[in-house]
Amino acid sequence: MSTSTTPRPDVVQPRLGLVGWLRWTWRQLTSMRTALFLLLLLAVGAIPGSTFPQRSIDSARTAQWLADNPTTGKVLDALGFFEVYASPWFAAIYLLLFVSLIGCVLPRTRIFWHQLRSRPPRAPRRLDRLAAHRRTEVEGEPEDVREQLRVALKGRRYRVHAHDDETLSAEKGYLREAGNLVFHVALIGILVGVAVGHLFGWRGDVIVPEGEPFANTLSRYDTFSPGPWVDVNDLEPWVLALDRLDVEFETETKGKGQFGAPRDFEATTTFTPAGGQPEQRSVRVNGPLETGDGTVFLLGNGYAPRITVRDATGTELYSEPTPFLPQDNNYTSVGAVKVPGAVPQQLGFAGFFLPTGVIDSTSGPHSIFPDALDPQLALTAFEGELFPGGRPQSVYALDTEKMTPLAGTDGTDQLRILLKPGQTFELPGGRGSITFDGVERFAGFSVRTDPGKLFTLISAMAALFGLVASLVVRRRRLFVRVSPGESAGRTVVSVGGLAKDDDEGMGDEVAAVLDALEGAR
Repeated sequence: MSTSTTPRPDVVQPRLGLVGWLRWTWRQLTSMRTALFLLLLLAVGAIPGSTFPQRSIDSARTAQWLADNPTTGKVLDALGFFEVYASPWFAAIYLLLFVSLIGCVLPRTRIFWHQLRSRPPRAPRRLDRLAAHRRTEVEGEPEDVREQLRVALKGRRYRVHAHDDETLSAEKGYLREAGNLVFHVALIGILVGVAVGHLFGWRGDVIVPEGEPFANTLSRYDTFSPGPWVDVNDLEPWVLALDRLDVEFETETKGKGQFGAPRDFEATTTFTPAGGQPEQRSVRVNGPLETGDGTVFLLGNGYAPRITVRDATGTELYSEPTPFLPQDNNYTSVGAVKVPGAVPQQLGFAGFFLPTGVIDSTSGPHSIFPDALDPQLALTAFEGELFPGGRPQSVYALDTEKMTPLAGTDGTDQLRILLKPGQTFELPGGRGSITFDGVERFAGFSVRTDPGKLFTLISAMAALFGLVASLVVRRRRLFVRVSPGESAGRTVVSVGGLAKDDDEGMGDEVAAVLDALEGAR
């Protein structure tokens, strides 16, 4: 006996096509899950920007990092790790997040608009099947009781609609979805504000010794980081002169706090706006100075010993206050003096400035108090090529790759110089002399312009408000049904509550409506 079977036709899967794939990609990109993932990816992508030196902030440090790590540095540089915020991959994450948030907000805004314009749904026939339900009987005619319930619901900020003569449908909590939308729109606003600040903003850092003026020009900044769309030749020409820097340190060992801790920093300046008159202005740590073309912040301070270097004939080769950067709380500071005009070879000096100096065999040269009670200058001298290969380098450090140390006069391999204010040291071999003339203070100013900061601040506050509203406000629906009681002049009232999400207080809300009804009688 044989049987014959008819072969089944092959199953043909539907083909998406180009339009289908584009629609699928758009839906994936604009999903909330993708937006959260991109937000996390943006935070992770910003980590290299705070881990590795950035060219736009400190080109000398970046060049030194690459020189110290030639193999790893070449790979990381190709990946854009030394210019993270201007790299294509960071911009791609940023733009995708921007598009994803817009794609999330637009359809939800349209749905929310329809919800605001629509009426609450009809009351179910069986209110006792709802999660929160109460039934009671009160005195009064059904029409009067229903009107009293309408007033009670409106008093509790419900939007009420009657679909028939026996029921009421009420709904509230629209602020929850509104807060959610505000939060996402505010995130877009933050992205826009940050983008505006990055494109049109700039930051410049400069160290200004006491008595020295600073003009707001590109060449006067120690470091300058402009946005891609900033015209560096169009800076407003204001001038800021540091008249005096007042610093107060803790001198008591008991009662007030830690010995040597800073108590107050105040820079007294003379500010001359473009085309205006000079005026006295004060800059504090938390009290910046507004110039109209940037905000001046007081970020640091230190000492700038005035050093003079002369050749063998007594001609000045170098004479100016030289900032030394503090390394600890007692202002043990490091710095360098570079004299490219020295002959027959260029001279360089590197070492420490000690406000209250102590030199011992254990810790070497160091300061024991941040104020200039016993200032000392401890230096070593080198000769040779100051700028090997023309590489950029920090003005506070000496590159000794192509330099040799000067030998000490006592037969040691390294010449060591220790000076106090007013002292002069004669360099060996007829190379001239170096003089420690005195001590001045310097202030470290940071000038920043961020045209998007106000918009970013408003967006951040709106995001906080929206987040709080979306977490606190409950979306609730109440349904009321009234019917004549068994005896004349009595009305049976059924109230049922339904929450959009888990809401343990729905039962209390139903009870509160009935209590309001009782209170109105």
